[in-house]
Amino acid sequence: MLDDPGTRIIVCCGSGGVGKTTTAAALGLRAAERGRSVVVLTVDPAKRLAQAMGLTELDNTPRRVDGCDLDGVGREGGELHAMMLDMKRTFDEIIEAHADPERARQILTNPFYQSLSSSFSGTQEYMAMEKLGQLRRSGDWDLIVVDTPPSRSALDFLDAPERLGRFLDGRLIRILMAPAKVGGRSAFKLLNAGFGMVAGILTKVLGAQVLKDIQMFVSALDAVFGGFRQRAEQTYRLLQAPGTAFLVVAAPERDAMREASYFVERLAEEGMPLAGLVVNRVHRTPAASLSAARSCAAAEDLESNGEHALTAAVLRLHARRMQLAAREEREQEHFTSVHPTVPVTRVPAMPEDVHDLAGLRQIGQLLSSNGASSVSRSA
Repeated sequence: MLDDPGTRIIVCCGSGGVGKTTTAAALGLRAAERGRSVVVLTVDPAKRLAQAMGLTELDNTPRRVDGCDLDGVGREGGELHAMMLDMKRTFDEIIEAHADPERARQILTNPFYQSLSSSFSGTQEYMAMEKLGQLRRSGDWDLIVVDTPPSRSALDFLDAPERLGRFLDGRLIRILMAPAKVGGRSAFKLLNAGFGMVAGILTKVLGAQVLKDIQMFVSALDAVFGGFRQRAEQTYRLLQAPGTAFLVVAAPERDAMREASYFVERLAEEGMPLAGLVVNRVHRTPAASLSAARSCAAAEDLESNGEHALTAAVLRLHARRMQLAAREEREQEHFTSVHPTVPVTRVPAMPEDVHDLAGLRQIGQLLSSNGASSVSRSA
């Protein structure tokens, strides 16, 4: 997939804490070192990606990552950039690009807009899609790798445009927009007694200044709202198009694997191209032929004789590791039994957290080589 020039977008999705950011960064680094021009977009507020890539910080502008081994496979032209979504700055850029200077100023300085652009539910996910669309339209990169927002509620960023659209196109917003559209004398003089009653109730609930801020924001936004829907639809179609690949990332734990199953089903419903499942931090042992039961029995014999305490402790540690591996395998088998055609790649647990390019490079090798267990079952 990384070597295929037809693959232009890779979206890593999954619940929080399963290694999406590390997976996205490792894929981006490996693709760059194999000759592709790559940008990794993360919306993870943590600083792990910047630290792992040797950057002091990430912001809304792609930053070049130095230290890539661009000669390792004898291919030229590869480069890696990384950025972290600034949702408010991205929202500001949309307003500035699609409104005249005076209307943009009215929106950007509006207190209601400042609250909406920073904390409205779904804004982060919507702006992640907006930024993805901007990066794709720029044509500056061969491959865009997206690390989706840390969320346990499935594919929020697919729902975000519709959610934001419902809010901006809802009944309350249409009521508040009515005076401006007919040239009302003031922000509170609505079209008739019915509207006047609504305004009176809202004024009591929200306060006169808050209601005025909302009305002024809605009036100013009306000129650019059509662009929101149009770009959201374009980006949504882009996600469904050939050249896009979704990777679901999970840990070998019950909740994470259930969430992965839900992600896979939702992607199928939306017609999104699924590349497969990555299961991170899978526990293994080099002595798999020694069962947990035999290991415990041997430890008990040594302990009962009062001999080789260290060996007995190692045997019990091995038994616990075998039991953990068995539990993880059962969770993965449940997923593959429900989704037998989804390719699965397993990445073993690392002895320490990934904190630099060398660690990301190792993860990339595991994802792409025999170091990982890649399984594809047919129905």
